[in-house]
Amino acid sequence: CEHGCTYCYARPTHEYWGYSAGVDFEQTILVKKNAVELLRETFEKRSWEVKPIVLSGNTDCYQPAEKEFELTRELLKVFLEYQHPVGIITNNALLLRDLDIIEQLSNKRLISINVSITTLDEKLRSKLEPRTSTIKKRLEMVTQLSAMQVPVHVMMSPAIPALNDHELLPMAKAAKEAGASSFSSHIVRLMGKNEELFERWLEEHLPERAAKVMQQIMSLHNGRTGSSEFGIRGRGVGVLAENLRSQRKLAIRKYFPNQKAAILDTSLFQRPTDQLSLF
Repeated sequence: CEHGCTYCYARPTHEYWGYSAGVDFEQTILVKKNAVELLRETFEKRSWEVKPIVLSGNTDCYQPAEKEFELTRELLKVFLEYQHPVGIITNNALLLRDLDIIEQLSNKRLISINVSITTLDEKLRSKLEPRTSTIKKRLEMVTQLSAMQVPVHVMMSPAIPALNDHELLPMAKAAKEAGASSFSSHIVRLMGKNEELFERWLEEHLPERAAKVMQQIMSLHNGRTGSSEFGIRGRGVGVLAENLRSQRKLAIRKYFPNQKAAILDTSLFQRPTDQLSLF
């Protein structure tokens, strides 16, 4: 992913294709050019069970390459054509290019947007996530989407001890003021090569804080820098993890006391071929 987020959990997946989790991950972008055809084929299968599909479970569907390939935009057209629910996770304001389609999906309760905002410190953002949209642009994106009644969830992900964890309450406040409908946060986890890459980044940009940050990250994961165990990998263990959970609960109670997860409509799904058969 061209965004180059230092902490990104997807980095090690690039090694599966024979590339490095470091520079290659940011510069060698793999493009699934037949994604639109594959989605359409999936929806045409009689065995397909309708359930929300989330774009960007691994890398960002609105990273800079999307400007050229427009795969995300074409995928959204297919979701609209089949009236199939879809979720999006992004930290790029390029999403605003597709408001025409997003609005139509939203009118049918077929879309929810998750905006990732890791910090309110633009100086830190520029080092931690060098090619993502600025914080200002992301918050403006939340405002524009909420004005259109699109469900917008803000994620402070990841929360990194001794780096941005003190921003939980201010982040929730900023999200609320921008119009977000819900808020969450998840702790950092560094798997595989991520540990080495992140530690190297700390030594380069924040050498005076590097040891403290790594020690506290390890305290969240039983002496390791990450965990794959479902249920605790994003929550962590120990005193610090409990403290972060308490802060998150306080933030939600203070700014999003009635938040509910967006429920998308799965009953509208229809195949264009089925509609044609009526004639």
